[in-house]
Amino acid sequence: MAAIKAEEMATRKKSSNKMQIDENLRRAYQDVLDDEIPERFRELLAQLRAQDHDRRADRDGDGDRK
Repeated sequence: MAAIKAEEMATRKKSSNKMQIDENLRRAYQDVLDDEIPERFRELLAQLRAQDHDRRADRDGDGDRK
C-alpha cells in the first residue's frame, strides 16, 4: 500500500511539474504569439494553401471544372 501511495505521489508531482513548465512556456512565448505575422509569411502561407487546394481538387477529380 505504501508503494502505491509513493507511486501516486510521484505521478502527481510529475503532473504538477508538467503544468508548471507549460505555464512558464506560455508566459515566455506569449509575446511571440501576440506578434503579427509578417506580410511575406502570410503570402507564403496563402501560396501553400492554394497549392494544397489544387492538389486536393486534382486528387478528387474536380480538376478545373466549375
